[in-house]
Amino acid sequence: MGRVNEAVTVVDRVVTERGELVLRRCAEHLEIISNGVFLMDTRAGMSERLLVREPLRSMPTGGRILIGGLGVGFSLAEAVASPVPAEIVVVEIEATLIDWHRDSLAPFSEHALDDARVRIVNDDIVRWLRTTGEVFDVICLDIDNGPEWTVFQDNAALYGDDGLELLRERLTDGGVLAAWSAAAAPAYAARLAALIGPVSTHRVEVPRGEPDVVYLARRTRR
Repeated sequence: MGRVNEAVTVVDRVVTERGELVLRRCAEHLEIISNGVFLMDTRAGMSERLLVREPLRSMPTGGRILIGGLGVGFSLAEAVASPVPAEIVVVEIEATLIDWHRDSLAPFSEHALDDARVRIVNDDIVRWLRTTGEVFDVICLDIDNGPEWTVFQDNAALYGDDGLELLRERLTDGGVLAAWSAAAAPAYAARLAALIGPVSTHRVEVPRGEPDVVYLARRTRR
C-alpha cells in the first residue's frame, strides 16, 4: 500500500462486473486495488519474475507458455525477455487491466503487448481452460493472492482437485505448472505432488510479512 509521507493519486477508477478496480500512483510506483483490497504494486516483482524464469529453464526452445493473470506485468516481462518461448499466451479477465498495460503499466511489462509472440485472451481463466484444447509446456498461475487467499471465490476452483486435473490436461508430458502464493500453502503443495508430479518450492523474502512462495510441479505419466 501507500508509504508514509508519499502522496497517493488515483490514475484510473473503473467499475467492472467484479466491482471497483483502481489504479493509483504512490511516488514513482503504481498500485492496483480491487474493491478496496490491495492486490499488487510495482515495487518489487522478484517472485513474479521467478514464477516464469524457473520453469523456462527446462522448457524446450520454441515451446508455449501460458500465464494466468496479467497483474502489473512482471511475469509477462520475464517471459518476453527470454528467447525460448515461441508463443506467450496471457489470460486476463479484466479488460481494464489489459488497457492499462497499453498505457500506464506498459513500462512495467516492458511494452510486452507489442511483442509478436504475445497473445492476450480477455476471459476468465477457469472458463477458458475448460473450453480450449490448447496445451502448453509451461503454465504459470498468478491469480489473486494464491491458493489459500483468493479475492474472488470462483477462482478457488482452480486450486482444488478438479482444477488441478484440468491444468494437468493442458500441460504437455513433462510440462511444468508454476503457481504463485503470498504465503506457504503446504496442503496445496501436497495436492500438486499427488495430481501433477514432483514439486519444488521456491521462497522469496519480502520487506514485510511472510515470504512469497512459488511452487513448481512437473507433469509425470501415471
